[in-house]
Amino acid sequence: MPADARAAPPSCPFPTIRSHGAAVARSHAYDWLALLLLVAVDGLLNAIEPFHRFVGAGMMTDLRYPMKRNTVPIWAVPIVAVIGPMIVFTVVYFRRRNVYDLHHAVLGILFSVLITGVLTDAIKDAVGRPRPNFFWRCFPDGIAVFDNVTTGVICHGDASVIKEGHKSFPSGHTSWSFAGLGFLSWYLAGKITVFDRRGHVAKLCVVLAPLLVAAMVAISRVDDYWHHWQDVCTGGVLGLVVASVCYLQFFPAPSDEKGFWPHAHFRYITERGSENPTQQATEPLDAMETGRGGQ
Repeated sequence: MPADARAAPPSCPFPTIRSHGAAVARSHAYDWLALLLLVAVDGLLNAIEPFHRFVGAGMMTDLRYPMKRNTVPIWAVPIVAVIGPMIVFTVVYFRRRNVYDLHHAVLGILFSVLITGVLTDAIKDAVGRPRPNFFWRCFPDGIAVFDNVTTGVICHGDASVIKEGHKSFPSGHTSWSFAGLGFLSWYLAGKITVFDRRGHVAKLCVVLAPLLVAAMVAISRVDDYWHHWQDVCTGGVLGLVVASVCYLQFFPAPSDEKGFWPHAHFRYITERGSENPTQQATEPLDAMETGRGGQ
């Protein structure tokens, strides 16, 4: 080995927050601005009045379920679907020290839930489907009043409660849960190489666990009479589709031989190798490509 090669200090095989964090964040500045725009759009969609679909006297049979508290409060959804997965991303970072993986996982899941939120609330406002407990929202005293000509409801309940009663389709709890936890399932599938063709069913159980939690959230919405079954099924599909698109935007498919790290990681090592060709065949670089480095 040449003397200058022996004297060279060993390079860290992973880009960390300290070494590359600011640069990675700056390179995605427009993505972070887009997230802020999505937050603003979703806030606007929640502020406007949804379409008040016609509700007649003959439709009340399916809309007279009792008013119940949420089994899963609205504040708990982002904790389960966003903060929980971010804790997993952070644990992986402290084990592997790859800022690209942490940054893209966080960015990806935020895009997943916010895009899902905008789509969900836009559809809610446009469809205006009444919730299963709409009767008690419209007539909190139990005394129904209908138009003599159209037989349409003449509500005398609280305006904000009635407004929320026209937002049944699709389920926001469900779509958010599947958007966040669906993204986590994709992420775990890549990290534990679930599709390595070795038949480890235990790995599959780990990947499916977040989806089970999301399904339990969805079922609670029907049990609480806040949603019809069609609302939660549509919300689940919507969230899972968006989660899949967002994950594959940043990461290879888990079945890919390079499915462990995000796309940006491999661009980084390619550029690093072109700047210093003598390191292309070194063990640290090989470890970075396979995801086994740092162990």
